[in-house]
Amino acid sequence: MAGNTFGQVFRVTTWGESHGTAIGATIDGCPAGIPLTAEDIQVDLDRRKPGTGGATSPRKEPDQVEILSGTFEGLTTGTPITLMIVNKDAHSKSYSNLENIFRPGHGDFSYFCKYGIRDHRGGGRASARETAARVAAGAVARKFLALYDIKVLAYTLGLGPIMVENFSFAAIEENRLRCPDKEAAERMEALIKEIRKDGDTLGGIVEVMATGCPAGLGEPVFNKLDGDLAGALMSIGAVKGVEIGAGFSAALMRGSENNDPLTPEGFSSNNSGGILAGISNGDPIIARVAVKPIPSINKPQQTVNLDNEPTEIRIGGRHDIAAIPRINPVCEAMVCLTLADHFMRQQAGELFLPDDNQDSA
Repeated sequence: MAGNTFGQVFRVTTWGESHGTAIGATIDGCPAGIPLTAEDIQVDLDRRKPGTGGATSPRKEPDQVEILSGTFEGLTTGTPITLMIVNKDAHSKSYSNLENIFRPGHGDFSYFCKYGIRDHRGGGRASARETAARVAAGAVARKFLALYDIKVLAYTLGLGPIMVENFSFAAIEENRLRCPDKEAAERMEALIKEIRKDGDTLGGIVEVMATGCPAGLGEPVFNKLDGDLAGALMSIGAVKGVEIGAGFSAALMRGSENNDPLTPEGFSSNNSGGILAGISNGDPIIARVAVKPIPSINKPQQTVNLDNEPTEIRIGGRHDIAAIPRINPVCEAMVCLTLADHFMRQQAGELFLPDDNQDSA
């Protein structure tokens, strides 16, 4: 397994490099008859592309998606869907000085150890540019989930040391950082300007919520829904931690505090994050991700070259100050892909269940 394909029934393979001709995704297993146009996908891509927030890179990529196969007259056909995004604004010469040097915090060293070769132009396959293909595929999964009124939303809970204090869903659409706290968003913007002047970068926390998800998705032992969600989110290059529901806070609680009481109307709290024993329980699914600072910084750093000789590096070029908010739609995409895959697995299993009205004899 080369590790470029995600999912078991709703399967997605992404392809392409940061400074190659194009990037894209091929989706196999998407049901037929789902309304789908390039415009549907473009909505999510426009939230991820460079220039969508104060912390982002000045690289100007239109990220215009083209559907090469799998649709006819605006509907999916049930055959593989291939999506392509042409790279328009790659400045490969900006990376010529990095050909023989490993950048700290990047995948340069580990990729070289694995393959014996690496694409130094923007990180190649390890570049965050690859996530545009995920977002495109996730938009297709989102269209499928919409048929069942399942919605997925990501928002910024923290940037550097600044955390959300007053939560408002309305505020998410009112600032570039997609933060549910207007005052916190303003402080975050000020911090970004300060960090940019200092030549440094920031990490943060993103929360993803899925609503409308029915109970029963996920497997009992392996392929638990929370395990697959955690794996999906951890597959995003900048993500270094994932928690579901109360997450690490659960370790500080007593059982009487952490358990979610059941009532005739449903659960009265949601410390489980909508998942119990690896299977969805019908409550909103809540996941949080810890996003590391962008490793490309305009400060001197110690490293080595291909001959293992010590050297110093200062990375210039066009880079984000933080992965937030561009990583938010990427998180949404991975949750959409995971839920679509589990939903289709559940549907496949139900095909073999006996009809309640059928004589068991």
